[in-house]
Amino acid sequence: MSRFVLLLAWSAPLLACSSQSAVVRTLQVGPANFRTEIVAGPEARQRGLMGRTELSDEMAMLFVFPDEQRRAFWMKDTPLALSIAYIDRRGIIQQISSMEPYSLERVTSLEPAMYGLEVKQGVFERRGVRVGHRLDLDALHGITAEH
Repeated sequence: MSRFVLLLAWSAPLLACSSQSAVVRTLQVGPANFRTEIVAGPEARQRGLMGRTELSDEMAMLFVFPDEQRRAFWMKDTPLALSIAYIDRRGIIQQISSMEPYSLERVTSLEPAMYGLEVKQGVFERRGVRVGHRLDLDALHGITAEH
């Protein structure tokens, strides 16, 4: 019996990880590097950081879309205060906005965006990232957005 419990305890984290389809890469954004969870499928983009209770200053989530258009994000079921950078197809940050926990208010990009990069609120400012800085798109090689 104890071997079964030990095996179950050891394999549970592996099963949880295998059901997640996100890729994690280190991305350079302006002067900062972020360990970034990249979500490119519609279900993963919709889920985003919902339910997450922790996010370090070194972590981010990048939403990859199949085309460039005005985007809108909200904070349904998201307990963390976040900042979002809307990024165009060239990798240039066009806008940075704050988002409040659990808010259903849509935070809409002013310009067309192909990417949305979320971090803990205030991290862009603390790490020197601002509008006009560039996301290194080379690190996204091999990632394509699903419709």
